[in-house]
Amino acid sequence: MPNAIDTHADAVNEKVVYQNPLLFLKVWELEGVERVRRATDAWHWHYHKEVEFLAIFEGGLEVQTMTSLTTLGPGDVMVIGSSRPHRTWSLNGKPARYLVFQVDLVRHFDQSILPYLHHFSELTSPLEDLNYIFEASPAARNEAHALISEIYDETYRGKTGYEIAVSASIKRLLLLLLRGDDRGVLRGTEEAGIARMRPVLDYVESRLGEKIAVDDVRRLLGMSYHHFIKTFKRTMGIPFVDYVNYNRIKKAERLLLTTDLSIMEVSFEVGIWNMAQFYKLFKRHNQHSPKEFRQRMRN
Repeated sequence: MPNAIDTHADAVNEKVVYQNPLLFLKVWELEGVERVRRATDAWHWHYHKEVEFLAIFEGGLEVQTMTSLTTLGPGDVMVIGSSRPHRTWSLNGKPARYLVFQVDLVRHFDQSILPYLHHFSELTSPLEDLNYIFEASPAARNEAHALISEIYDETYRGKTGYEIAVSASIKRLLLLLLRGDDRGVLRGTEEAGIARMRPVLDYVESRLGEKIAVDDVRRLLGMSYHHFIKTFKRTMGIPFVDYVNYNRIKKAERLLLTTDLSIMEVSFEVGIWNMAQFYKLFKRHNQHSPKEFRQRMRN
């Protein structure tokens, strides 16, 4: 085991390369002693913006986060929140076989489930606090293990429609966490708050190709500028500007995949008239330029 006094001050910010840029995930299997670092080796902290799930098949794994040291065995599952420093090593230096599933959960919140985004924002509690669900409920643990396995199998088989299957499994995983949270770790917004914001959400969706000003939307709710900014973030779990940009980029992705519009035309269609800004926002969300995204998906 690494030195107990080690800190995460030198943690490495790991860039996750997605296997499919539309699914925003990476999933793979680790197996064998040669793939698992021994406790005597130097093992540095690392983190990434993606949420990470671990599903153990054989052997044992120790996982250290900023707040806990957990020993996992066959059948166990663990979740590690976004940008949470962590490190792992095999138990007693013996071989282990397990799945690592890293996913940008935010990208899987479409309009139908966007009201639940705030539950998973980690504004007040890291998702790591949800591991009690797997520890307390064998049924929840088994279901989560099966879902992660399904995501892995579908991704590597790559059959027609696997994207639909993977997306569905991710949503089932979100539902499992949401309904299994008896302690209220995922304290989201009330339905009344979302209902109040509905005119704003509809306004944004219908005007993505236009300039969207805070002054225009705050009047829909009869709020002052600062009151609206605070209320929107508290309700949706994301700043208003980020929400608008997120939806602009999602529309841009669809246009790049389904039309022959030039990149400049796509940028204008989603209401971004500064090409430098469009490239910057697109790459922030996809880790690829618009041209790379289109080529990669069409190939």
